[in-house]
Amino acid sequence: MDEITRVLIVDDHPMVAEGIQSILEGYSDIEVIGAVSGGRDAIEAAGVLVPDVILMDLNMPDVGGLSATEIILERQPDTRILVLSMHDSPEYISTALSHGAVGYVLKDVQPEEIKTAIDAVMRGERYLCTGAAGSLSPQKDGEAREALTGREQTILLELAQGKSNKEVALALDISVRTVETHRKNIKRKLGISSTAGLTRYALEHGVLQGTGRGI
Repeated sequence: MDEITRVLIVDDHPMVAEGIQSILEGYSDIEVIGAVSGGRDAIEAAGVLVPDVILMDLNMPDVGGLSATEIILERQPDTRILVLSMHDSPEYISTALSHGAVGYVLKDVQPEEIKTAIDAVMRGERYLCTGAAGSLSPQKDGEAREALTGREQTILLELAQGKSNKEVALALDISVRTVETHRKNIKRKLGISSTAGLTRYALEHGVLQGTGRGI
């Protein structure tokens, strides 16, 4: 493979980030184009550097990895986000996948497995390391794909308050087209065809009492 994969590392532990960078720099077909320590910086760096793959930690002090993943993919849908985490519970893994991550790798894997994961997602495949795949049942995986993401819940909250697509777009600082896309996905996932149905769902499931915030 002659093509270079441009990688951005996002981790708030400098030693972890430096260790990963050192491993990846040993491969001639990978270029580490940056390393940042928070979700907010990741969103900004992704827009400027346009990486092919982002290695994303989940727990960070400002904007968490899940929110950052969602926002980056909203703006740059071709970016492949690979979560690199110490958490191996099914809840963490299925939630990361439902937010748009295309892979999940535990931080205690052998160094070469990170490279294997990057190669897999660059081929358009989903990648779960052995520990992650073992803790995620097929049934839970199927459920995760249809769960509402945090961003979709935020938009559902806005729509359920009677706001138009344009008003939601202004409130969340996104385009009307993005709101329309989210709205379609929410309706498809919930099996609801009308705005009244969305409002009823929000009331029945306590969404209107939720905090449903973006960044």
